[in-house]
Amino acid sequence: MEQESTDGSLVRETAFVVLLSLSLSHLFNDTLQSLISAIYPLVKDSLQLSFKQIGFIALTFQFSSSVFQPVVGRFTDKYPQVYSLPLGMTSTMVGIFMMSQSTSYWAVLVSVALIGFGSAIFHPEASRLAYFASGGRFGLAQSLFQVGGNFGSSLGPLLAAMFVAPYGQRNVGWFALVALTAIGVMIPISRWYAKNLDRVRPKHGAAKTASRKSPVSRGMVILSVSVLLLLIFSKYVYMTSLTSYYTFYLIHKFELTVQQSQYFLFAFLFAIAAGTLIGGPIGDKIGRKYVIWVSILGTAPFTLYLPYAQTLWGTCVLTMIIGVVLASAFSAILVYAQELLPGRVGTVAGLFFGLAFGIAGIASAVLGTIADARGIEFVYHICSYLPLLGLTTIFLPNLKRKQPEVKS
Repeated sequence: MEQESTDGSLVRETAFVVLLSLSLSHLFNDTLQSLISAIYPLVKDSLQLSFKQIGFIALTFQFSSSVFQPVVGRFTDKYPQVYSLPLGMTSTMVGIFMMSQSTSYWAVLVSVALIGFGSAIFHPEASRLAYFASGGRFGLAQSLFQVGGNFGSSLGPLLAAMFVAPYGQRNVGWFALVALTAIGVMIPISRWYAKNLDRVRPKHGAAKTASRKSPVSRGMVILSVSVLLLLIFSKYVYMTSLTSYYTFYLIHKFELTVQQSQYFLFAFLFAIAAGTLIGGPIGDKIGRKYVIWVSILGTAPFTLYLPYAQTLWGTCVLTMIIGVVLASAFSAILVYAQELLPGRVGTVAGLFFGLAFGIAGIASAVLGTIADARGIEFVYHICSYLPLLGLTTIFLPNLKRKQPEVKS
């Protein structure tokens, strides 16, 4: 039995083996991405770079990994590339090895650009494959895919502390083996992709027009996408305030050691992973707009109270609740946008992943500047109001999900 999805492509039952392989690939990819950010201090010392140069390295990394994602997504929507995932990870592997051998500022720039470009290929195409492997359970598929990336992001700093910092920059080269392992996981996915290419290949003529017809008017699509992008902004600026500066906040307010603060950071990152896994399936059952409402606006009471929490464990509990609830938003937002723009799965994934990456990079720099000028606690006071932007969810239409047609 085959079912027809809302964009006209044929899907079978949820391909859990493919989804789990995509999640594992996401774990490998985001582990390597977060590893690079974690070793900036090491590179600064070994190459005697200035903070300005480190800033440009970070900008190059974020630019290459964010700006190209919508381009890649739009291209692969029109021209599916079966082996794009291994190709992207090959770029990352070369960049990792070059980073370990870099003896100049310019070599580091080239290295991080290659790593970022690998990520730009991976995210929209892997998200697109998760959509087509979902069997119609789109939220569940995106959550499984996302949770691998979140776990990977939490592993990068830990691995850098254990295996790179004690031994020096050249030890980064060993992580090229992680990229090689990821390629080994991706090749079977590409083979599955090749066997099912007839289902995900863009349609032509009347079929293509029908598959790309949005369930709402063009004006409503523009308004809805604008609201979704605003919600992504609020989510990722607030997330950045915690992922980048939470340890500094704990050290400042509760006089923890660096090591002690890391345990609380891992607790928060674990909460993010849990929230990511929960949000998608709930959206499949009750509707994605409701998940978006709760996950963005629902965190406001906790974020508003966080700066006034006077105990360490109270702060920890609040941030874990924030992590679980807020993390559930991305899968719901992404799938909602894909339902608004059927037939443009890769384009939507590239746009939203690229925006998320870009916002995180810019927000980190801006919030750091604010922290220097006004103090770290002030950052959490101003960021606490961001979830109130969830009120704009009221402008999102209620999408009626089309029931799959069963074909013999």
